[in-house]
Amino acid sequence: MTCMIEQDKIDKAIEFHGHTCPGLAIGIRLSELAMTRLNIHEAKGKVCVTETDMCALDAVQFLTGCSFGKGNLVHKDYGKSGFTFFNRDTGRGFRALFREDFRESAPDREEMTRLMRKINVGQATDEEKRRCDAYREAATQRIMDADLDSLFTTEEIEEPPVRPARILQSIECSRCGEMTMESRIRRFDGNYFCIPCFMHHEQKI
Repeated sequence: MTCMIEQDKIDKAIEFHGHTCPGLAIGIRLSELAMTRLNIHEAKGKVCVTETDMCALDAVQFLTGCSFGKGNLVHKDYGKSGFTFFNRDTGRGFRALFREDFRESAPDREEMTRLMRKINVGQATDEEKRRCDAYREAATQRIMDADLDSLFTTEEIEEPPVRPARILQSIECSRCGEMTMESRIRRFDGNYFCIPCFMHHEQKI
């Protein structure tokens, strides 16, 4: 099923991200899933927990309204293509995982990956760059045209994945003097350190 999000919103999401790519397309379809199942874009008490920092997050921020600044987009660095959405207004949520079988079944996937690696290290010819762009464009369109069930496995959840954002006290770091959120302060040898200053001391142990 082709993506049901209005084209003008898709175009604005692409503009927000800076370019179109398969990763952004995953985020667009993921947002569509959350909008369809949870009405997440209209919810006041919405939250998204992401297990990756991929391009998809720009689409999620733009289309659902979950953002790092508001504290309702939370990054847990697990290295997985997993995303949990929860609507506190209705008490409903789900975790979605991008399907590996969809990724693996993509035509020319191995060749596209090989060319992207050459591009990243500056060894690709102009022709190889053009071929890679064509592969990426085809991969993006394939994601945009797919059924949501073929893109993601989902699991219902009944509890919010994280607590609401809180305003915490700030404490002065004993070494650099910068104010640091108390939940990120480390105590060492009777002093209070921000994480970089704590690591500076810890390396000398």
